[in-house]
Amino acid sequence: MRFLALLVFALFLVFALIARWYFVCEVRQLCDEVPQDVRLKTLELKDGETTLLQGYDEFAFDSLSIAPRLNENNERFLDTLAAILEANPDKLMTITAFFRESEKGVKSGYFDNIGAARADQIRKLLMERGIAEARIAVDYGESEDPLLQAPLDFNLYPADLPSGYDRELYTFKNNTFKDDNFAFDSDEFRPGEAFLFYADSLKNYFEAYPDHSLKIVGHTDAVGGSDYNEDLGMRRAKNAMEYFRELGVITEIKINSEGEQNPVASNETDEGRQKNRRVNFIILE
Repeated sequence: MRFLALLVFALFLVFALIARWYFVCEVRQLCDEVPQDVRLKTLELKDGETTLLQGYDEFAFDSLSIAPRLNENNERFLDTLAAILEANPDKLMTITAFFRESEKGVKSGYFDNIGAARADQIRKLLMERGIAEARIAVDYGESEDPLLQAPLDFNLYPADLPSGYDRELYTFKNNTFKDDNFAFDSDEFRPGEAFLFYADSLKNYFEAYPDHSLKIVGHTDAVGGSDYNEDLGMRRAKNAMEYFRELGVITEIKINSEGEQNPVASNETDEGRQKNRRVNFIILE
């Protein structure tokens, strides 16, 4: 009798397990294999026209995230890249990070676009490997790929070679904000969320370091005359300075305009002109 009871109980357990499997796997379809993190092996490091590294896994960024999902191959790429920079102190680098069309207009911290924020995250990983922040400039762009399968470009260039374009650092002590903080073709200052965060941080910084000063430089695109653009850049820098004064920053502030003289991108495209319409904030120690 006892054996029969145990047999019935065992059959019940088997039935329960089968029923649970059927409900979870067949009815709710929750037993599929976990999708593998498959990436393109197209990541390169370029030095001008020369390819120094190739065939590495592309980095991956989840939607609206600035932190990369790193795999072992990404770690090896960063280790090798840091070694190359360490062995070539005369070289600087630009990291260009892209964002999806759906991420356009997304800001993060004191970065006025998510692409620059992503590039900064990669820069920090290289800084952890001993590379100075000032050796790594940041750029960004919108990707045509909604999956963002190739989110980063890495390019080396000689420190003493003029490229025709300025490099933007996007660091706390040398930061840049684009023209979405101004009305088009206007000096009216309309600080956005990212700038407000940055301005509050600068105010705290100068309270801690009152002997340091701030330099504000206005830039424009090449539309219009050079004299007009130089004046527009100066008016934008002046209005940004007045904002800091109203915020309570009492440190010395110097303003300047470079107008259209030092673009960071081509003035032949809307995207390039938008990048060139900017104000640069530089802390002088």
